[in-house]
Amino acid sequence: MLRIAAWCLAAGLLLWLLDRLALQAERRGWIYYRKKRARPGSVGNALLAAHALLEPRVEALVEARAEAAPEAEESGEPAEDPKTEAPEPRGGEV
Repeated sequence: MLRIAAWCLAAGLLLWLLDRLALQAERRGWIYYRKKRARPGSVGNALLAAHALLEPRVEALVEARAEAAPEAEESGEPAEDPKTEAPEPRGGEV
């Protein structure tokens, strides 16, 4: 029983040290760990890219968003909403 407690204590200490190390790396700007979050639309863009695999016509929307993002970062202006630029589905597709 004492051996199990020692292993649990050692594992807890190791996890705490790894946490401290990751926080130090975040302070130096090497990684994002606790304080900084991803941009709000990043999860939606990832899901849309996965959806493009199932429906090829969604691929144009993914490409439009990818092209709009770097332009907005360079100019300092918010990106235009590419939802309005999505192509219409072709006549026979559903």
